[in-house]
Amino acid sequence: MQYLQGLPHFLGYLIGALVLLIAFMYCYSRITPHHEWTLIREGNAAAATAYAGSILGFTLPLYSAMANSVSFIDFILWGIIAFGVQLATFFGLKMVLKNQGESLSLHITEGHMAYGILVGSISIAVGLINAASMTW
Repeated sequence: MQYLQGLPHFLGYLIGALVLLIAFMYCYSRITPHHEWTLIREGNAAAATAYAGSILGFTLPLYSAMANSVSFIDFILWGIIAFGVQLATFFGLKMVLKNQGESLSLHITEGHMAYGILVGSISIAVGLINAASMTW
């Protein structure tokens, strides 16, 4: 049974990560002006692409925080930072496009794939940079 002595730590980190992921998915879908789940149920690929990118963009630094943290609390704190960075990424994109006279949420709601791909790609790119920043 020696090989199972790390099981409590494994379960703690796994459950902690899943709680953070579910919280992120819930908050992201509530904070954005468009309604991801409704749009996805209707077959809106732009919304699904943008949402999937934001989830991956959050999960990448969450993984890095888990792999590089010195304690469970350290992991949770860096996970919360990753959460904030990913939300800030969406609002930054929204502001840039708004300054150009375009509404990001309107384009996603209307199913414009170019915007879904843009949001998803930038979310993943920021997530990778965020993850690498956590490997000091």
